[in-house]
Order: sequence, then structure tokens, then C-alpha cells
Amino acid sequence: MIINILAGGPEGQLSDLTEYTQKDSIWAGVDRGVFHLINRGIRPVIAFGDFDSVSDHEWLMIETEVAEINRFRPEKDETDMELALNWALKQQPQKIRIFGATGGRLDHLLANIQLLLLPFNQKHHAEVYLIDRYNEVFLTGPGMYTLRKQASHKYISFLPLTLQVANLTLEGFKYPLKNRHISIGSTLCISNELVDDYGTFSFSEGILIVIRSHD
Repeated sequence: MIINILAGGPEGQLSDLTEYTQKDSIWAGVDRGVFHLINRGIRPVIAFGDFDSVSDHEWLMIETEVAEINRFRPEKDETDMELALNWALKQQPQKIRIFGATGGRLDHLLANIQLLLLPFNQKHHAEVYLIDRYNEVFLTGPGMYTLRKQASHKYISFLPLTLQVANLTLEGFKYPLKNRHISIGSTLCISNELVDDYGTFSFSEGILIVIRSHD
């Protein structure tokens, strides 16, 4: 099963959501993202939020179209997105894709990137991605991984999320690396590209942010 979550970020940053509406996927909405889904003819199975960003008319549409609504007070310890992601992880999906979580406020963007740590903290094996019109973002722990060249996302960047990522090795890339220790704050691995149809990256310690982008 795949769970898609749409938050209320700027609509201009959204990918074409119809590309992600598959038979084995379900949708959840967060705050104004619930209305955006309904407006696109996509019915979410569940909604989360305080909904202070929707009008009375939009709220009536949400109440009519969504069977399960989790409405919270604005004053709470977790963000609406964190509540939605925790719910999604409990469903034990193979993959979670988050949309509408980039663009706009930088504090929301940084918080949503850090939320990708939740599967690590809870020892879930679900793949979790942040996706917008220009980027796909995910986190990885130590190991070896294969990436396929994508014309739609030619640039690949690697950024440490922990103090250090040890023994980072890149093969099949325009700018290869061999057993380099990369400290947080380093921009060494920004805007790399695959030269072969497939490439690999590996490291032995830390957590790495992987970003696939296009202009």
C-alpha cells in the first residue's frame, strides 16, 4: 500500500497529483490540502488539521466529502503534518509520499524535512518522500543504494543530516567520491549527475538527505 499525503503548501509548487493516484494508493489531507484534493476530484480517506485556513464554504465541502476528520485546536504540541505522518506510519505502508509540504514558509519546510526522521525513530521500514514540482527528497541510513537516471530529475544532491556521514562513495556519477567523510554544513555533494543509466551511493555511518531535482 502507498499513502499519499497532501498538505496545504502553495498550489504552484504541486506536482500533477493524478500521476500518483494508483489502485494501491490512498490519500490523506492536511488542513487546506484536504480542500485542494477535493477540488481536484480526489477524495481523501482521512483529514487532519485545525482548518483555520479554510473558509466556511470550504469547510462544508470537507465535512461532506471526507468520512474521517481529525480536527484539532491550533494550540498543540505536534504539527498537523506530524499527526498525519504518524497515522500513516501506523498503517504499515510500503511507501509514503508527501505533497504540499515545500514552498512558502521556511520553518515549515525545515520541519517537514526533519519529519522524515520519524520512520528512523520509530523503526518503520516505509519509504517516505517529499515531492513537489521540482524536487523529490528522501532520507537514507547506512548501506548501499542504486539510483536510476531520470531525465525529469537530472540533478542529485547529497546532504548530511547528522554531524557526519562516513565513507560516502559515489559510483556512476559525474563527480565520483571514494570513502569521503562529509560533515554537516558541507556543500561538496550538491548538483551531481548520473553519467550511466544507474549509479550507486553508499556510506557506513550517519543519515543522508538525498534530493533529486530539475530546473
